[in-house]
Amino acid sequence: MAELQMKEGKAPFKILSIDEPCFTYYKIIGDLSSGNPPVIIAHGGPGAGHEYLLIFADLWKKYQLPVIFYDQIGCASSTHLPQKAGDWSFWNEQLFQGELDNLLAHLDLRREPGFHLLGHSWGGMLGAAFATRQPQGLHRLVLASALASKELATRGTLLLRGQMPPDMKRALDEAEEKGEYDSPAYKSALDFYHRKHVCRADPFPPPALLPAFKHLSEDSTVYRTMNGPSPLTADGSLNDWTVIPRLPKITAPTLVYNGEFDTSHDIAQVPFFELIPRVRWVTFPNSGHMCHAEGHAIQERILTVVGEFLTQKATDM
Repeated sequence: MAELQMKEGKAPFKILSIDEPCFTYYKIIGDLSSGNPPVIIAHGGPGAGHEYLLIFADLWKKYQLPVIFYDQIGCASSTHLPQKAGDWSFWNEQLFQGELDNLLAHLDLRREPGFHLLGHSWGGMLGAAFATRQPQGLHRLVLASALASKELATRGTLLLRGQMPPDMKRALDEAEEKGEYDSPAYKSALDFYHRKHVCRADPFPPPALLPAFKHLSEDSTVYRTMNGPSPLTADGSLNDWTVIPRLPKITAPTLVYNGEFDTSHDIAQVPFFELIPRVRWVTFPNSGHMCHAEGHAIQERILTVVGEFLTQKATDM
């Protein structure tokens, strides 16, 4: 078993449109000089921070793959920019691609042995877009509960909403009509949705998700601007986002996975499977969007699927 090693740091990140010096916080688990490609983990939200994905640190212990977590700009331990709240032109895919490019340069990861990229949810959207550029050094890509377009994401959400009890559907509709998301009825409906589709752990929420909820509640700048006022109400800078036309450009072998009851509905995975040249798709049964946080058994299954995919020989796929 690989010895647990951890290093933290901050990568200076210059954003041309603002004068304030910014930085990206990162955490490295394992030894970057091991000779194995590290796995960069791109978190979701947007704005959820890296901690809810720390289960993937076990890729170092189990597969000797170093793991690099980072907090995207605007959240958690990286620079916060509340003055940019509501600025759709600022909070966009290009900003976060630039940040990832900057982190790769700071850690000198484009040279051999290169790197793998795992993105969860919004991080998978970012990861897919990033991979379409065929970036130097990228070996393999994992799209975990990602979304091929916001339009398909919205369609999937509507399908899941349609399965909810009538009184809850009415509460959601009324909240959106009035723009009020604090009523007890709305909160009850949202809790139901979270427990069925976001994370099916019992009790909910599991400890692994608490840091993400904390980050999103303490500074909603990124989430509110890019996604909207609620997980069920899309109204942000990602409204028209899609990676679908670019997917055939991905040359890295790709693993797509989601949960049976995932908020990242199957209809938002199909373009990945149909258009990425070398791809496999795994759906974990009886699981939600945060399936990696739904208990030891599913955690081990996910780590095995991801770890074996990242360490298999190129000729095996």
